[in-house]
Amino acid sequence: MDLKHAADAAATATSLTAGIDHAELENDGPKAFGDRIGTPAPDEKVLWKGRPALGLLARTAFHAHKAGAYMAALSVIALITGNTTAAMVVAGLGVVLVGLLYVLAWANARSTLYILTDARMIMRIGVAIETRINIPLKQVKAAHFRPRGDGHGDIAFEVAGERLLSTLLLWPHVRPFHYKMPQPMLRAVPEAAALAQMIAEARAQYGAIERNLTEIKEAAPASAQHGSQAPAAAGRLAPVLHRNEQGLEGAPA
Repeated sequence: MDLKHAADAAATATSLTAGIDHAELENDGPKAFGDRIGTPAPDEKVLWKGRPALGLLARTAFHAHKAGAYMAALSVIALITGNTTAAMVVAGLGVVLVGLLYVLAWANARSTLYILTDARMIMRIGVAIETRINIPLKQVKAAHFRPRGDGHGDIAFEVAGERLLSTLLLWPHVRPFHYKMPQPMLRAVPEAAALAQMIAEARAQYGAIERNLTEIKEAAPASAQHGSQAPAAAGRLAPVLHRNEQGLEGAPA
């Protein structure tokens, strides 16, 4: 290896181990204002931060292209049947519908920040009501990766323990069709395969993690999942007071 390649390799290694300055997190996307759920502790190392890609989020979570194709098909049918006025109206409504879906996707992407530390995954999400979700890595049983093209993808988390988060609280940052045990999901993130590997390596300090790095299989979730900790009290979320404690937490800002 020549000196240039050695220097490049050293620089890459340094950038991966240096982490991200905590102060950067308050200047990028939704703020946590020091809230312990949404703010890494001083002794936590921030490994990665990111947010959904707008176009991909609009297509996969809000199905903007499917809606546009459906309205276009209705417009063509109206033209074939000789109803030009109806075709123009439907086409106009289709443009408005797709535009609204993209606006919703933009609002969600703008109000989202995913943060991976060496101890947990933090999700700052929510358009109307900002919510902060805290997923300790030790609680993650499996991380499923689904490629979406151009290096982007979705990563869903199976979490041990009792059901603590709702699909409504997480949407659209949740794996579809898993309502009994909702799985928080990072949507449309860039360099998703590398991020999945980073999550697995960070989780390795608590033991190996089950991964599926080819696609998310939409099999029905298990009928029951139980962790080693006692169930949380009804209506409350298991607290996470220290890095070494188990728990999953989410709360409105």
